[in-house]
Amino acid sequence: MNSFTLSAIGNLAKDPEMSAKDDILYTRFCLVGNDYAGKSEDGAAREVSTSIWFVAFGALGEAIALNARKGDQLIVTARVRADQWMDRLGEKQYRYSFVAQGFRFGAPGKAKREAFASRAAEQVQQQKIERELAESESMDDAA
Repeated sequence: MNSFTLSAIGNLAKDPEMSAKDDILYTRFCLVGNDYAGKSEDGAAREVSTSIWFVAFGALGEAIALNARKGDQLIVTARVRADQWMDRLGEKQYRYSFVAQGFRFGAPGKAKREAFASRAAEQVQQQKIERELAESESMDDAA
């Protein structure tokens, strides 16, 4: 049983990093979220940014690494894992890891939007060429 799980919605701070260690494939990625933090002295809304690093293993990590890019919004479900170790000075150290268990794509980031727009423009151009070719062939057949 996982004592603690969380859901996080944020944008990728940078492209995911896929690695392997001892035949275990994993991907590290960082989500950034902005939250309302009250008003400033002049009445303007303030925001605070929070960054959380996640790790995803196996096929899940591979899917994130191959399909997600900086700026993309991800909706991640993760479990919290407590890590403990002794440092070089013999002092006990603690940290938490966030292990992704699932994800969904949210809104695409700027890089994907530009790629989609470029692909759409290429398709429109290709359709225009095909139409012009069909029209010229029908004129040749009529003559």
